[in-house]
Amino acid sequence: MLLPANFLNSLKGVAGFERSSFEAVHLSGEQVTSIRINPFKTVNSFKHIPQSIIPWCKHGVYLAERPSFTFDPLFHAGVYYVQEPSSMFLWYLLEQVVGENTLNKKVLDLCAAPGGKSTLLQNYFTDGLVVSNEVIKSRASVLVENCTKWGYPNSIITNNDPDHFNKLPNYFDVIVVDAPCSGSGLFRKDPLTIQEWKNEHVLHCSMRQERILTSILPSLKENGLLIYSTCSYSVEENEQIADWLVNEMHLTAMELTIPSDWNIVKTESKCAHAPGYRFYPNLVKGEGFFIAVFKKIDCTNSIKYKEIKLAKPSRTELEIAQSFYPIPPHFASFKQQEAIRILPEKHFIHLQELAAALYIKRAGIELGIVKNSHFVPSHDLSVSILNKSCLPFIDINLDQAIQYLKRKEIQLDGPNGWCLLKYEENALGWIKKMPNRINNYYPAEWRILKE
Repeated sequence: MLLPANFLNSLKGVAGFERSSFEAVHLSGEQVTSIRINPFKTVNSFKHIPQSIIPWCKHGVYLAERPSFTFDPLFHAGVYYVQEPSSMFLWYLLEQVVGENTLNKKVLDLCAAPGGKSTLLQNYFTDGLVVSNEVIKSRASVLVENCTKWGYPNSIITNNDPDHFNKLPNYFDVIVVDAPCSGSGLFRKDPLTIQEWKNEHVLHCSMRQERILTSILPSLKENGLLIYSTCSYSVEENEQIADWLVNEMHLTAMELTIPSDWNIVKTESKCAHAPGYRFYPNLVKGEGFFIAVFKKIDCTNSIKYKEIKLAKPSRTELEIAQSFYPIPPHFASFKQQEAIRILPEKHFIHLQELAAALYIKRAGIELGIVKNSHFVPSHDLSVSILNKSCLPFIDINLDQAIQYLKRKEIQLDGPNGWCLLKYEENALGWIKKMPNRINNYYPAEWRILKE
């Protein structure tokens, strides 16, 4: 693929940019396939494909060939996430600047869809709370799907403009802004973005990034961390934003220690000399990426946040629900519309605060609904990482799993009533076995359409 001359010229003199090898890797047609494994689920399917570990992410794996993820039941069960390797560097950054101090941390992924960084954050902050926000409604639905399949209860998904977070000043310990950008780092992965690249678009994105950051920074706590990233090579969207964050927004840039053999290029902004980190596909096995981290040092007063009372299930509803699935210790229950949901008890006060300020699209794990004195379990529960050993299940093979995921009729032996279907030890969803038929309860909107 031929890259625009004005794009290449714009990178002249940028740290780490080497034109001939950069052009060569884009002309090669080479593609990188990688996944990040969910440590709370079981994966065996890739043993037949040669693989290697991504050095900066303990759960990241390069695959030597690209399988058909659509027709892999484990993909639909949330056993792994197909994620670009460079963006997984977030894990290593967190190890450097957060370390093991994750207890009760409140983390915001502001521009979260489709969910790669959110699911990584849920892994890292297992004893914290991860709020994943997406402003675009259709993309928020994709975020819900991916986070539901990932199965973690420490997750809240919101669908709000960054300005709405002004009601939550001094609130989050960590904010991740993977900002909307001109997308030049994805040229190799998505050649269509080449046709859309223009200098004017870069400048427009840079101004938009400043607006987003201006909106969200008041929500960062004193001594809180801002992690800023793009999939762009443009200085205007990277180092110039770093300068602006230091000089105008008064943040302190933080430096990372990175092994030299990873070939990640350290760069500095022109004025503030703020460190940032560039990924070039001719140097690393991954796509173009920029990331930097900053600390907020402004002093702020403690704040009492408004709370909203959430609907609670009735005693009868709870008894019916718990007769099907006992709610684990240290979880609080609440209702969203008709559904009974649970969230770690220690985060319930934060859910009430967030609900007073934001539109909550999904929170915690949905157990199901009580309908005519009977419990109807939710798909959330089936694919969650909660212990489900008390629930009946049937092991199925690959062909049966694909039929189920297409929402087609399936014939199985087993007990009547609600039953989990498991493929390679991982739950795919619910069926209800009747004397003369089996009802398939896989979500219709997520079914496999491809033949």
